[in-house]
Amino acid sequence: MKRSIKWIIGIVVVLVIVGAGYFSFGGNKKSTSSQTVTVGIMSGTSKDDKIWNAVAKIAKDKYKVNVKYKKFTDYTQPNKAVANGDVDIDAFQHYDFLADWNKSNKGSIVPIGKTFITPIRVYSKKVKSLNDLKTGATIAVPNDATNESRALFVLKNAGLITFKPGTTQATLSAIAKNPKKIKIKELDASQTARALSDVDAAVINTNFAQTAGLNYKSAIYVEPINKDSEKWINIVAAEKKDKNKKAYKDYVKAFQTKKIKNLINKEYGQAEIAAWDLKIK
Repeated sequence: MKRSIKWIIGIVVVLVIVGAGYFSFGGNKKSTSSQTVTVGIMSGTSKDDKIWNAVAKIAKDKYKVNVKYKKFTDYTQPNKAVANGDVDIDAFQHYDFLADWNKSNKGSIVPIGKTFITPIRVYSKKVKSLNDLKTGATIAVPNDATNESRALFVLKNAGLITFKPGTTQATLSAIAKNPKKIKIKELDASQTARALSDVDAAVINTNFAQTAGLNYKSAIYVEPINKDSEKWINIVAAEKKDKNKKAYKDYVKAFQTKKIKNLINKEYGQAEIAAWDLKIK
């Protein structure tokens, strides 16, 4: 009887050890298997989809991160979705937009990685260079706070105007010097391209230029990539409390690859530029 009890106890011990081994190794498969990350993005073109899908594939193949995209049509939505937990991270905005959104909404969303920058450009049907603009020429700029500031910084970098000391968010009232007495016409960003026939030049966002059929190569001036334009670099963003989550960082790593840089260049040329390794001067 005692031998039988010992034999039974021995079997139980073996089963316990085997079971413990299974849960220590096999049971941990769940923690090392693929994780799902939902990314909020804006509805875009087929070119945009090629980029997003390529990033998702790299994330899956290299980091075991399953990526799901949730598309939005309103720029006010993705950050709200991150804040509400409807998506994990988003990838649609630049630093300046995020800073403004956090300020207006008392948000705590932070950037966790750079993606690309889309330089804004100056177009004209009347001159081939900004140097050809005559005194009193009219330039159209977007009238929303973010894009107007960006457009004015472009004119500042082009040497047409200067700002009062300490200017970070440029407005017409921030202009200190305007040697050519340039007249600046404020328009809705979507109307700047349509105004080209009525003004001497216009600062036009790339998406509106494309919609109007303008080739970015025809621009007479391109926003330089420097300290002034650094705030316009697009980013991946997350709630501050989640910024160090491995799966989110892995998504950023999947974006910041040579393959994605080459694909951006293939699809957009210099209209859109990979920004994570840019040298900002």
